[in-house]
Amino acid sequence: MQVSFPHTLAGVMPRWMRLLGAACLALVALGVMAAGGTANAATLTVGGKNFTEQLILSEMTAQYLRSKGYDVELKNGLGSVVMRQGLESKQLDIAWEYTGTSLIVYNKITEKLDSQQAYERVKALDGKIGIVWLNLSALNNTYAFAMPGKIAREEGVETVSQLIDRFRANPKMPFAFDMEFVGRADGLEPMEQLYGFHLERPNIKQMDPGLVYTALKNEQIEAGLVYTSDGRNKGFDLKVLADDKGFFPAYAATPVVRKEVLDANPKLADELNALSAKINNENMSDMNAKVDIDHRAVSRVARDFLKQEGLVP
Repeated sequence: MQVSFPHTLAGVMPRWMRLLGAACLALVALGVMAAGGTANAATLTVGGKNFTEQLILSEMTAQYLRSKGYDVELKNGLGSVVMRQGLESKQLDIAWEYTGTSLIVYNKITEKLDSQQAYERVKALDGKIGIVWLNLSALNNTYAFAMPGKIAREEGVETVSQLIDRFRANPKMPFAFDMEFVGRADGLEPMEQLYGFHLERPNIKQMDPGLVYTALKNEQIEAGLVYTSDGRNKGFDLKVLADDKGFFPAYAATPVVRKEVLDANPKLADELNALSAKINNENMSDMNAKVDIDHRAVSRVARDFLKQEGLVP
């Protein structure tokens, strides 16, 4: 806020009046910061990955924190490893991460753990490098294989094992994957080992995650990797197959923040935990569908959710 006086008046204004004006301005500034809930000099940088759910989560977080008075910069559309490097190199301050990704990809833990065990393990491991995991949300967006619903119903395919049996009968059958899964430590190779199959290069079609859903919907491909909280599973009549051998770990979405950022912003942890407590598979699936099927803007979907949950005015 800036108050200006006509040049001629300022030149003759008594010193006590100038001091009083400065004091009033300082009080007004403090009042503005108090109203916002936070007085911050530094900008908080929120990171996000390059698929719909992460675009929504990161946009939602940026809008929410701005409503609390923070100065926020949003950097999304990142790959998982790039986002992690951004946190470690202090180019990012806040992100939403999944327990399974941190456990397996970043920390190289292959031990089978349940959701709570995975959370406790990554919280302890990442805490050693100054990355703090806040409260788990109820959103568990793990991987799954899906088929076009009509084909799955006609052939009675309910599980991944039944899908693999179908592949053995038709070894030229292609599978669609996103750009990361094929090369991930928790990805295709260990899944092949558990389920006892092997895909050659011609069987593997890597594409943007959104195109996997479109290809399944249009029956251009009969098996593809999807996310369990994606709204297109229901909207496109896809059959999500049961992971009957329990390969996919829990991927519970959680806000993670650099420790020094939390130390500098005492209210931030509670504020982000309040946001995390509102998010689950059902409402996230609905939001994903609004973006991917109804073609609503990510920013609008995020804003509507925050208002609906009473998180912003």
